[in-house]
Amino acid sequence: MKPSWRKPVGVLAMSAALSLYAIVAVTLLAPVGRWPVLAQAVVYLVAGTIWILPLGRFLQWMETGRFR
Repeated sequence: MKPSWRKPVGVLAMSAALSLYAIVAVTLLAPVGRWPVLAQAVVYLVAGTIWILPLGRFLQWMETGRFR
């Protein structure tokens, strides 16, 4: 079986996208540090898991070459 080019490209793209997401999240969520601790926890939990949503289709593309 011939190795696919999609996996290395996908890993590089996911790394770049996650780095960009982290930079944007840190920049936008800076004021959250002054909120009460429980409110901060909710915001950080949501921000820490929301990047996973598009990951499923992207991983499917890496495996099959299709987004569906």
